[in-house]
Amino acid sequence: MKLSVEISKYPLHSDYIPFIKDFIDRLNQHEGLQVLTNTMSTQVFGDYDLVMRVLTEEMKRSHEQFGKAVFVCKFIGGDLSPEA
Repeated sequence: MKLSVEISKYPLHSDYIPFIKDFIDRLNQHEGLQVLTNTMSTQVFGDYDLVMRVLTEEMKRSHEQFGKAVFVCKFIGGDLSPEA
């Protein structure tokens, strides 16, 4: 099964851009995911289990490394990527 996710990260820190960029850069390192970023959010497309595992790992890592942050996510079953 495929999954499409729209995710936005809001670090509770005044210098927030490096925290967001780090999260996006880490997502892009995972093989098997399609990651598209714009000014408002990041979209992640791929196999359901892979997407959920990667998001779990990387969100946890963000909290451990950078402290408090809010993640806002939309999960849509299926592949809604522009290439689908």
